Amino acid sequence: GHGHGPGDADGVMGIAPEAKILPVRVILEDGDTARAKARSTRGNALAEGIRWAADHGADVINLSLGDDSASAHPEPAEDEAVQYALKKNVTVVASAGNGGDKGDHVSYPAAYPGVIAATAVDRFGVRASFSTRRWYATVSAPGDKIVIADPDHKYYEGWGTSAASAFVSGAVALIKAAHPGLAPAQIKQLLEDTARNPPAGGRDDSRGFGMIDPAAAIKAAGRLKPKGLQAVSYGEKYFGPGPDASKSGDGTSGWAAPLAGSLGGVLLVAAVVLWRGRRPRFDGF
Repeated sequence: GHGHGPGDADGVMGIAPEAKILPVRVILEDGDTARAKARSTRGNALAEGIRWAADHGADVINLSLGDDSASAHPEPAEDEAVQYALKKNVTVVASAGNGGDKGDHVSYPAAYPGVIAATAVDRFGVRASFSTRRWYATVSAPGDKIVIADPDHKYYEGWGTSAASAFVSGAVALIKAAHPGLAPAQIKQLLEDTARNPPAGGRDDSRGFGMIDPAAAIKAAGRLKPKGLQAVSYGEKYFGPGPDASKSGDGTSGWAAPLAGSLGGVLLVAAVVLWRGRRPRFDGF
């Protein structure tokens, strides 16, 4: 994705260096002349990309993309695709949105049920002014003045909740590598329970439950048993905590993969999938 390194690789790979990137384009770049036509003729591309990733062995899907404009609204096909991935034991991470200075409009796919929504903080752990403040905020990660690898083989300093989402996806990949049987709901809960510097009261819409702490999450995961999961649905509360862990299960996939993208201003314009190869069981993870 343009402006995020090849597939947000600089963020994900920096946290989980054993990860591999597989690009899956779902939205064209801002300057692409075919973009307008693609948006009207391939409006289901994101949903298809999520399902494709889940069907091809992904364990983590990172969505550093979204629509946080005033006209943003949930798309049933995208929501269903997210639930499809969650039911296949695939964790889904998304950028919370860059609308903090523009009305804090709800951003999708971050607001879909079960998604881990990443907000952005600066180097001091303070909420970045552009980071959207909404009920779906799960955890925070660095997203301001981030050194980013550009596809033109250059580096520059950038910003955005897309970067924060890539960091969170890298953390999830580490957790999955150490504990591959954990369900998405368990991983989401781990990130929430082990986050550092939580806001007053434990959570707020600016930073969620606080800054991700991958090491603490991995350590805490050792005390959990893998559980099966059941897709969430819309209830009285907006989206709830995510999938319900309801029964035991030992089915795990052999890969870990975040799906990442490209943010052009407010609208994100590309997506990629990333997966991590796993050694044979007798050789560890």
